Amino acid sequence: MASPIKICAVCSEEFELKPDKPGFANRCPQCSTPEATVPTTQRRMDADERKTVSEANEARRQAMRELLYRKDS
Repeated sequence: MASPIKICAVCSEEFELKPDKPGFANRCPQCSTPEATVPTTQRRMDADERKTVSEANEARRQAMRELLYRKDS
C-alpha cells in the first residue's frame, strides 16, 4: 500500500507521509525538525526576586479567593 502524498504547511513542498515519520503530519521531514524554543541565555533569579515573585503570586491567590468565596449579604 502506498503512503499518501501530502503538502507541507511550511514550505508547500509535496512529501510522502510515512507511518513512522517523526514530527508533524502536515510538515515534510525537513520542516519537522525540532525548533529551538528555549533561549540560550536564560537569566537565573536570586533570592530577593524569588521572594518578590512568591509574594505577588500569594497576593493574587488571596485576591482570587476573596472574589470567588465572598459572601454577598
